[in-house]
Amino acid sequence: MNSVAEEKMNIIVAGHVDHGKSTVIGRLLADTDSLPKGKLEQIQELCRRTSRPFEYAFLLDALKDEQAQGITIDSARIFFKSAKRHYLILDAPGHIEFLRNMVTGASHAEAALLVIDAVEGVRENSRRHGYMLSMLGIRQIAVLINKMDLAGWNRQVFKQLEAEYQQFLKEIGLSAAFIPVSGMEGDNIARPSERMNWYQGPTVLEALDAFIKEPLPVDKPFRMPVQDVYKFTQAGDQRRIVVGTVETGAVRPGDELIFYPSGKKSRVKTLERFGSPTPESYEAGQAAAFTLEEQIYLTRGQIAARAGEPAPEVGRRFQVHLFWMGKEPLRTEKEYWIKVGTAKQPMRVEKILSVMDASDLQVKRQQEFVGHHDVAECILQTARAVAFDRSDRFPTLSRFVIVDDYEIRGGGLIRHVLPDTEESLRHRVMQRNLKWALSSISREQRWERYSQKASLVLITGRKNTGKKTLARALERKLFAEGKLVYFMGIANVLYGVDADIKTPGPDMSHRPEHLRRLGEVANLMLDAGMILIVTAIGLTQNDLETIRTAVDSDLVEVIWVGPDITDIQADLQIETLEDLEVAAGQVKRLLQKKGIIFSV
Repeated sequence: MNSVAEEKMNIIVAGHVDHGKSTVIGRLLADTDSLPKGKLEQIQELCRRTSRPFEYAFLLDALKDEQAQGITIDSARIFFKSAKRHYLILDAPGHIEFLRNMVTGASHAEAALLVIDAVEGVRENSRRHGYMLSMLGIRQIAVLINKMDLAGWNRQVFKQLEAEYQQFLKEIGLSAAFIPVSGMEGDNIARPSERMNWYQGPTVLEALDAFIKEPLPVDKPFRMPVQDVYKFTQAGDQRRIVVGTVETGAVRPGDELIFYPSGKKSRVKTLERFGSPTPESYEAGQAAAFTLEEQIYLTRGQIAARAGEPAPEVGRRFQVHLFWMGKEPLRTEKEYWIKVGTAKQPMRVEKILSVMDASDLQVKRQQEFVGHHDVAECILQTARAVAFDRSDRFPTLSRFVIVDDYEIRGGGLIRHVLPDTEESLRHRVMQRNLKWALSSISREQRWERYSQKASLVLITGRKNTGKKTLARALERKLFAEGKLVYFMGIANVLYGVDADIKTPGPDMSHRPEHLRRLGEVANLMLDAGMILIVTAIGLTQNDLETIRTAVDSDLVEVIWVGPDITDIQADLQIETLEDLEVAAGQVKRLLQKKGIIFSV
């Protein structure tokens, strides 16, 4: 065999259960000499000793330590090589694995093999898998009509299945090459079949080598979802290292970056690499680590982009195209979690626009839920703004998955952003952050000096429930323990910073602006490292989101006083203030649990 080039390509392999997908992969590994030395003989001998007929699928199961199960039960990553390139096969046996791979690897797959049983024919899952390939944006596809040995090598069987499935692919905007194969016998896998001389097309291996390798998108605008910020404190190391995987473009020292959705900016100071020489740049597809000249407060989920290049989209409302895999239907009244890039936010379905059965493409309008295996056009609304890119610009940063009860239940593509109530405020906050004159003392340095994390403690509830009484008691308690703390009633803002606009009247028309200004005052105090305690009457979830838009949302804690709560999502509810010391202690324990103050 010729020397193998360094080129690499990721391939998804899909197919209905029992259509022979594992057999095809096992045969491909064997016929390209990609198995560990002696593995084929080992499995053949095991089958002989256990009186089981040998199957090439056993090779794949053995590589995954699953042979005893008799079936493929989890996704796998399988490597093999041809004379042209190295391949990574992403073997996804079910829909959930597809969706999981949308954010853990298959989002970078460049081509797909789809296996259909020549005897059983096109099944519902065959069509669903094809539809999901279209949602993943994969356009290079080879459909393998397998088990042609059981179909008597019949050309007419192959041509009928090719015509049927090609028509389905056409309806969803795809096309494919069709190859008649026998995974068990090896026909048209790595070598042409002598028993199907009526077929003159490529083998599976030749079709794979004919797929075009997409160049890494290094020439596109820079995008890097923030995975984490590493902090080092030993030996006086003050570095804050921002880490993530570069999706597109490249980053170098001196680049000015803007982080979305916050709009905070800083310049790259150094590139970092653990245990090896530092590179001159990080490019698309590489894990990156860098420090910033100005220390800004960043959290997981933000997207780094280069100043002067097209910015990502930011919003809370999106029109999406999704595939639902949950046993329970997707409904508008339930809260879920959505993951976009590295961001994770609570989410609700605002409206279901249309629902389609992916197996027959029948569209239903005005349906109140999305059922198992259905595809839908929906409007989703997240609790807080997230950054993303449209599917027609950067497909990998438009993909999302929906999590319910700790499991991935669905996923899809964001088509475009829709207006939301915080849009104007969010734009103003981003402009503020872009123009913000940073102190030479970072927020984290203040936290370390004061032995506390800055926080806005919002104490809210109905009238006459003792909010101010609790706030003052909490302030005294924290102050006595040496904390940098300040209590501010909402009236301090209404009759001071807000003196140029009237106080909230029955129409509540000025309420959003009052809350915005409250958020701006709080932002200043938090930047100074304070624990700020604010009281306000009857805040709702919308009020809270307005305030959170103006400040870093993870620095806000909500305490509700009284039994009659609004729709606000409180971190702590205190129904009665019969014992003020006990109530203040409850809030203190919450702050300790959240790492705002240390446990003593």
